[in-house]
Formats: sequence, structure tokens, C-alpha cells
Amino acid sequence: MKEQNDLSQKLKDWQEEQKSYIEEIKELVQQLTMPEKIQIICYFTYSLQLNHEINLDNYVIGSFHVQNVGTKPLTNPHIGLTISSNTEFQFSGKYLYPNAKQTLRPSNAWERINDRSDKKEFWLKPIQQDRVNPGETLVFSNFQIKWTPTSTYSGIVRGFTYGNELPNGLHAVNQISVNGSIKDRQQEDDHHEKK
Repeated sequence: MKEQNDLSQKLKDWQEEQKSYIEEIKELVQQLTMPEKIQIICYFTYSLQLNHEINLDNYVIGSFHVQNVGTKPLTNPHIGLTISSNTEFQFSGKYLYPNAKQTLRPSNAWERINDRSDKKEFWLKPIQQDRVNPGETLVFSNFQIKWTPTSTYSGIVRGFTYGNELPNGLHAVNQISVNGSIKDRQQEDDHHEKK
């Protein structure tokens, strides 16, 4: 009986000691603070509609995402989209110009902050959002790029994210790259007849 009481007491003492350790660990964990760190991931999602005939329009419909996976907000976010191509690409999206006489501004609209005559670079900032908090994603959605090839075409769209915490910018993890060639049906028929 004494052995059983001694064993019971040891078990209770061990449980109390374990409980004390768990409480101490909980207090230490609560005292830990995660360092504030800016960590942004930016990327494109897009779809293509390609026509394989001469003089028919081709399209890219895309969105540019700025995702904050860090512990510190990105303030004053803005993005840059650059287009390099051997064909004239026409870019359009939900953006306004600073002096636009528009009384109704869509909630997800952006403002173009570079020269409107530039057809190769589009620097944009969100109109109604001045920060991207941890766990949030800012999206420039549903932009469109259109081109009408006459024979061959190629183009690359690159994206960048800037903010007070990213003064040197951050490249997107991917880019949009399109290239191809289109043969005129008449040229193709003439080529086959010569063989």
C-alpha cells in the first residue's frame, strides 16, 4: 500500500512539474515577438487568345498581383509594367489619369503616374489603397494587351513592385512572353504548288 501511495505521489509531483514547465513555455512564447519584415511576392496571371491568321487580333488578358507574405505592411504601393515588342502592342486597363474629370471612380481603379504618351511603360498606383497589409493581396486586374500581327510577332511584359519599403523595386516572379509567326494563306498555297 505504501508503495502505491509513493507511486501515486510521484505521479502527482511529475504532473505538477510538467504543468509548471508548460506554463513557463507558454509565457516565453507570449514574450516572443516576430521581427517586422517586408516580404512581397508579385506575379502575373493571364490567358491568351491567339489567332493564327494574318490581320486578326490577338489578346492577352491578365492581372498583376502584389502579395504581402511578410509581417510588415507595404506603404505607398505602386507598380510598373513594361512592354518590349517588335509589334505594336495596345495596352488597356482600369486606370485613370491624374487630371481626369471623372466624378465616379471605380473602387478597384488605378492611376497612371507616368507620361500618357509612353506606350511601352505603365506606372500605376491604386487610387483607394495606400498600403498592403500582411496577408493581403493587391491586384491590378483584367488588363488587356492587343496586337494584330502581319507575319511574325514577339513581346515580353515585365512587372515590378515599388513602395516606401521597396524603393529599388522588386521584379515579378514571372513575365508574359508571346511570340509566333503567321503565314499568309496565299503564300502558303503558292509554296505548296511549287513543290
